Amino acid sequence: MGRDGSYLAGAVNMASNIWNLSMRRGESISKADADRRNQLMLESPSHSDGDLLRLLSGGDEKAFIEFYRKHQGVVYRFALQMSGKAEIAEEVTQDVFVVVMKSADRYDSERGSVPAFLYGIARNFVLRALERERPYLSGLDDLPREASAEQDIFGDLAHSERLETLRRAVLALPPAYREVVVLCDLHERDYAEAASALGCAIGTVRSRLHRARALLAEKMRATERCAV
Repeated sequence: MGRDGSYLAGAVNMASNIWNLSMRRGESISKADADRRNQLMLESPSHSDGDLLRLLSGGDEKAFIEFYRKHQGVVYRFALQMSGKAEIAEEVTQDVFVVVMKSADRYDSERGSVPAFLYGIARNFVLRALERERPYLSGLDDLPREASAEQDIFGDLAHSERLETLRRAVLALPPAYREVVVLCDLHERDYAEAASALGCAIGTVRSRLHRARALLAEKMRATERCAV
């Protein structure tokens, strides 16, 4: 099994664990049965997000696992970019999909897209985690680095250092500004989708993003002046 296959298998196993823990099933299945079930799910045809939410709200485990496979990465990246901590991102991702499993029938397509629905849930958990950790945070020096992928792509140390500086500047923004930068600039969501995820007006997203970009530009200039 290649890298993609290993990732999908891991996603299937994680989704199965979330499902089983949340449903509190009294029976267990053998490893062979679990492996067969996971392989069938890996090979299953794709469904629309709306179909998957309808199915999993009715107790369809297979639909939940497919939905998790499709969206886990986006939720995890959002939580990591907002918090800078892998352990928070992992915790938030699990919490988000537990909520989805229990309240999928509450999703209303007229109020926004499925990604916006997930971002909105993730945002609440991230903000709680940040508030919980705030008394213990002394700075950004111990944050995990995400620059390795960019280093592989660009192979330019100076550019990688600038990306790391930008990442840290984003993490230093107040949460209200950080979340619009993460959604609109890093995840490339439009104003309407970001507004739906954050539960605010489009104009609010636009004004916060304008202010956030100005703060980031100033932080970057100040860092470069210090380096010189």
